[in-house]
Amino acid sequence: MKSIAIDGPSGAGKSTISRKAAAELGFVYVDTGALYRAIGLFAHENNIPDTDERALAPRLREIEIELAYKDGRQYIFLNGRDVSEDIRRPEMSMAASNVSALPAVRAFLLDLQRIMAKKYNVIMDGRDIGTVVLPDADIKIYLTAAPEDRARRRYDEFIEKGEIIEYSAVLDDMTRRDYNDSNREIAPLRRAEDAILLDTTGNTLEQSIALVLDTIKRGLL
Repeated sequence: MKSIAIDGPSGAGKSTISRKAAAELGFVYVDTGALYRAIGLFAHENNIPDTDERALAPRLREIEIELAYKDGRQYIFLNGRDVSEDIRRPEMSMAASNVSALPAVRAFLLDLQRIMAKKYNVIMDGRDIGTVVLPDADIKIYLTAAPEDRARRRYDEFIEKGEIIEYSAVLDDMTRRDYNDSNREIAPLRRAEDAILLDTTGNTLEQSIALVLDTIKRGLL
């Protein structure tokens, strides 16, 4: 099985680009950020502070997360319920960042991610895929862009979905999440030594997809 790890900061386009690239290559796309968002949603719905590991850890045994694929799209189920849209609410970004800093949560999801990489040819994106989850991935990419670019893309996504939000709020949230992800004690966001750096600042989505696909194809030759 072949595995491709794509890491990078929030809003770099990892999910969209990875999903498109996986469809082009016939690989399974694993959106690890969605897994953390699902746990953040569980904490939110059960009134558990998403920074309180002591409160959340014993409740993890109640969680069952499943990924399903239909018409090229990934769906995520939390205890049998489709939460694909719920986990994309603006507040779930910070919830995902908070729970991802908890060792118990990371350990809970690590096995699930590695099992998928053993069963399928995968493109897996996240914050620590190339450094922790799949350190032996066949290809590692670190995908990034300027914070303002990333915030604008995320803002446009919210507006397209009908969310009422200010660009400045999205940028502030992006900046906070960058700091949290890069400074957490467990598996902080960083570029693996052997990861290929791809900066998509100023690119269209199509240009970014083409860049990633070309990098992967050259690496698999």
